[in-house]
Formats: sequence, structure tokens, C-alpha cells
Amino acid sequence: MKRCFTLALAVLLAIGAPVREAFGYLKFGTNVGGRDVPLRWSVMPVRYYINDQGVPGVTASDFQAALGRAFSTWQNVPTAAVSYQFVGFTSARPGEGDGMNTLGFRSAPELDRVLAATSFIVDTVTGALLESDIFFNSAFLWSTSASGTAGRVDLESIALHETGHLSGLGHSMIGETEMQANGGRRVIAAEGVMFPIAYAAGSVAARVPRADDIAGISDLYPGGDFAEDFGSLSGRVTKNGRGVFGAHIVAFSAASGSMIANFSLDTDGHFSIAGLAPGPYVVRVEPIDDAGVDSYFGASEPTDVDFRAMYFDRLIVVPRGGDSGAIEVKVTPK
Repeated sequence: MKRCFTLALAVLLAIGAPVREAFGYLKFGTNVGGRDVPLRWSVMPVRYYINDQGVPGVTASDFQAALGRAFSTWQNVPTAAVSYQFVGFTSARPGEGDGMNTLGFRSAPELDRVLAATSFIVDTVTGALLESDIFFNSAFLWSTSASGTAGRVDLESIALHETGHLSGLGHSMIGETEMQANGGRRVIAAEGVMFPIAYAAGSVAARVPRADDIAGISDLYPGGDFAEDFGSLSGRVTKNGRGVFGAHIVAFSAASGSMIANFSLDTDGHFSIAGLAPGPYVVRVEPIDDAGVDSYFGASEPTDVDFRAMYFDRLIVVPRGGDSGAIEVKVTPK
């Protein structure tokens, strides 16, 4: 049996099922035999094709070059063992369910807040990832300029986000937005290219992965001594003695200033953040409030946003190659 689902970026994205056992990052997953299995590629390199049709201002070769840079960015993360291979151009279009990982443009003017979308076909018996396609919405104006183009969306930035999805990464919530008069949100700052809302057209700020992104791809595809050199921080988030599902927990390194986060992913409020360099961390817990809840969890999930953001009352020291030991962060209702 196969399961197909799609997630879309850009001015707000939808997401597949989160993996309850995720460490260090929100991942995608599927249920196999009663347990959640992370969505990841088991054979390297991940092979992909590119549709041979360009759009105004972006030729097929420009498109391939920008995608190649995005894939190379993930592949060059030193603590991750993931690789990709461009197979060639094709007349096939993304979303055809043909067994090929195809990336290309498609016009979807009705999706006026969706810049791009990544779809998956998964074998629900084995959990194997069979296909992943990405479509970029040609209803928007695109640019592959090295410094960006005013009024045009930076293709490499969006490609880096979407190829993160293709690799199995979900959304990061380390970012800040403000509401606009039209009901949308404007990104003020983001500490992850996997933040679900894109920067304004013309910006190239999302071409470089941050600590949260690096922890995520390394957690999915650990390379070298990742497990031995990095540690984790874990515990529970509770409110009035009960677990909180969907709380956002941020670990802030007192040494480097980097931020890595995760969510509490069960109704008992358990969480774990991996990929942390050894040392002391400030822990902050907050509700999902800088993007729609549906960018992270499905409508049927018991996500709780009715609590105040707070800091844990002491620094937590993460050991090399181990866990900090469980903590309990008690939040209060708004």
C-alpha cells in the first residue's frame, strides 16, 4: 500500500505527520505496525530529475544550477551523511507518481500564498520512501541572481527549504513574524531555513542553514562521530500537572549563542532535543504563535497554545555523547 501527502511552503505551509520519537528536530513520519517511522532515504545518493521547462527570467539550466546549490548545501553539512545526484532533465512534471523524484515549475495561481510544495509517496507497509517531488509555483516571479532581485522570490532560498523537506525535515519554529493588514505574516527574523514562512521577495537571507537545520539533517543522517560528539536535552512540559502537547522548547547555547529546538510530541509532554554541543544551555518554552499551528501539526492533534512563554529556572548542562537528564518545565495558563 502507498500513501501520498504534500506539504507546501511559503507564506504558510502544511505538514505531514510528526514523528513522536523525533530527537532534535520535527521530522516527517509514517505509521508502520503501530509505531512511527521517520521518513528518510535509505539509499544514497538521492537521485533527482529536473523538468526541462523554465519560466520568465529563469531557464531550465538556471533552475538546475540553483537546485544543485541547495542540494550541495545540505550535502556539505559536516556532521551529516547525505548525498544527492542530478540524473538529468525530463519532460515529466512533479506530482505524476512515476517513481522519479522530479522538481519543476507548475502554475498554480489559485495558491496565492504557496511558493512551492513537496509531495511524498510512501510504502505504508515497510515505511520506505518511494518518491518525492517538488513543484515551484510559476505564478510568482523568480530570481537566481547571486544577490537577489527586488520583487522576485529567491529560488535558491526556497529550494533549500523544500529540499530539506524532500530529505525528511519538518518545520522549525525558531523565528519571529508580525501580522500584516492582509492577514498574512511578515518574517522579522528566523533562525532556521526550515521556518515555514518565507522572507519577502528579493531577500537571500535563507540560503544558509542555521544550527537548528544542521541538527535536523545530522539527526536524520548522522555522519562521522555525530552521536559521540553531541548530546541531548530532554524532559517534560506540564501545565497544572498534565502534559502539554505541541509546546515549543528552545535550547539556547550560553557558549555559542546558537539555538536548537523541538516540540513536546506526546500528550504526556515529553520532548528531547539532540544535536547539542556539550555545555550549558538556557531552556525556553513557548506556545506556537509565530506561524499557524497547521504548519506543524494536523487539525486532529491536541496542540495546546494556552500557556505563557517561560524560561526554566536554571542552566542545563548537556554532556558529550549523552543526555542531560530529564527536567520538568511547568508552564501556566495565559
